[in-house]
Amino acid sequence: MSAIRHDWTREEVLEIYNRPVMELLYQAAGVHRQHHDPNTVQVSTLLSIKTGGCPEDCGYCPQAARYHTDIEGNDLMTVSQVKAQALRAKASGSSRVCMGAAWRNVKDGPEFESVLEMVRTINKLDMEVCCTLGMITENQAQRLAEAGLYAYNHNLDTSEDYYKDVISTRAFEDRLETIGNVRKTNVTVCSGGIIGMGESPEDRAGMLVALSTLSPQPESVPINALVAVPGTPMEDMEPVSIWEMVRMVATTRIVMPETQVRLSAGRTQMSQEGQALCFFAGANSIFAGDKLLTTPNPDVAEDMELFRQLGLQPQKPFVKKAQPQTVEAAESQLTPLGEKPRWSRPGHAIPRNEAARSAGKS
Repeated sequence: MSAIRHDWTREEVLEIYNRPVMELLYQAAGVHRQHHDPNTVQVSTLLSIKTGGCPEDCGYCPQAARYHTDIEGNDLMTVSQVKAQALRAKASGSSRVCMGAAWRNVKDGPEFESVLEMVRTINKLDMEVCCTLGMITENQAQRLAEAGLYAYNHNLDTSEDYYKDVISTRAFEDRLETIGNVRKTNVTVCSGGIIGMGESPEDRAGMLVALSTLSPQPESVPINALVAVPGTPMEDMEPVSIWEMVRMVATTRIVMPETQVRLSAGRTQMSQEGQALCFFAGANSIFAGDKLLTTPNPDVAEDMELFRQLGLQPQKPFVKKAQPQTVEAAESQLTPLGEKPRWSRPGHAIPRNEAARSAGKS
């Protein structure tokens, strides 16, 4: 079995990334078979429970309030609405529901209490529950765990070096602190990033070094291809090639052998053959459904037909880790602390972000 290393260097990861494709694919596929069933892929559904109005300035995100992207915002969904969506996802073959809210960070109060009830509800449907809600404190992470949360997503997005060219409203260290708070619970970590934002191969390697040197490594790593949305600062970025995605997936698989590598945003730009190459290279998780929060995604029927053609089976829930127990709100031993953590606001100017903000105002 390939050893789990936490001491990868950028130079080592970059050397893997730049190997001849056939050699890279051969090694990645071998590592994948050592640690995973190569014919099983986890299917997840990503549900935007609160859309738009985010105060952050992430250059890739159409949900940032400061950009004009024609995204229709909505208030927090109700528990019954989320349950109906989860049942629909389960019927279509998903084993996990990931709920995303366009928040900078979680704030104690009625909305967070509703999210906790959503977690309890979905866990009791025997589905894995993941949340991506922004930055969270240790107490908030503990309360999510108590409700039955299976995973928390908090992407690093890119390397620490390039991060300041993408986001100015929070710091890279805040991302790591949130992941650290999740690690103090029994909740698994989902953390990855995006390629195609103007970063270099060295930055891609740097992101993988930051993830792989975490101990333990994230249980799930989404690899996203930028979807350039009109109105965002990155609207003019050229799509990444399928070979860049294959290289990134394969390198992630080699560097993090036991991680679920998630083929995420950008799949509508990939052919079925390109997606098959990514599965061969080590991707064993996808998001299903016609949207990923606000960006397009292949239809569920298309994915199931691709699975049939390739002989792939959807992964059942709780294969990698046992189902967490749900503690009902009335029986909880944890209480909201009303915390007001001082998350960073670096505040430096990113020219393309400022230009998109000015365009949005006009």
